[in-house]
Amino acid sequence: MTTTPPSSSESAATGGVEAGALPSTPAFSPLYQQIKVLMLQSLQSGEWKPSAAIPSEIELAARFRVSQGTVRKAIDELAAENLLVRRQGKGTFVATHAEQHVQYRFLKLFPDSGDVNSEGPAQRQIIDCKRVRAAADVARALGLRQGDSVLQVRRVLSFAKVPTILEDIWLPGTPFKGLTAERLRDYDGPMYALFETEFGVRMVRAEEKIRAILPDAEQCELLRTSPQTPLLSVERIAYTYNDTPMEMRRGLYLTNTHYYRNELN
Repeated sequence: MTTTPPSSSESAATGGVEAGALPSTPAFSPLYQQIKVLMLQSLQSGEWKPSAAIPSEIELAARFRVSQGTVRKAIDELAAENLLVRRQGKGTFVATHAEQHVQYRFLKLFPDSGDVNSEGPAQRQIIDCKRVRAAADVARALGLRQGDSVLQVRRVLSFAKVPTILEDIWLPGTPFKGLTAERLRDYDGPMYALFETEFGVRMVRAEEKIRAILPDAEQCELLRTSPQTPLLSVERIAYTYNDTPMEMRRGLYLTNTHYYRNELN
């Protein structure tokens, strides 16, 4: 493959990018980092949509007036962050939650025997979906003001008809206008794929806090367990581009027949 030679100005911090398109990065930021920021802007704006191919390295090098090597380094970082996916002989694509390997980055509960494929998809029961005023902890987690409108979802996930996960989910009201319990029940894929395709919100990373708790009476009833059974509590904040929080999720996990797996690289 022929590589576009770098321009004489490419070594400068501001050289080789589109006029008026410089990202707000420090003057000493490497050029590939500036190109990465511009590519992130294309992802965030929806110019490059989930599962779609992005322009080739040659096209991006011409667009930003830099070398292919600089573009390749920016793509490498975005791929390492699971925002882009390289496919041998086909090109580079925007990652999507509709793909199984992306789903598994956010679904960490695995059966003690067999695997998630043999177990089949979870059966979902939507208990509630309503608009409420954000409590202080929810507002803080989502970068909102206390009392702002949020969407609260409660659901139970079962495996082999055994209730296993109870989730309470809070979403900022404005980006998810129109989301209803009926839409959640009707959608057959992962929740994050629904957010991505119908609301233009793509979760790109998450932070979690994990602890053991004992369930209260209502949680016992929904999970069909006893007050003496310890549950794994996982509190997650999920972020879209630019580290904007878009979801607070509290999950309670029964671990009688499942375990929570995390891979550390």
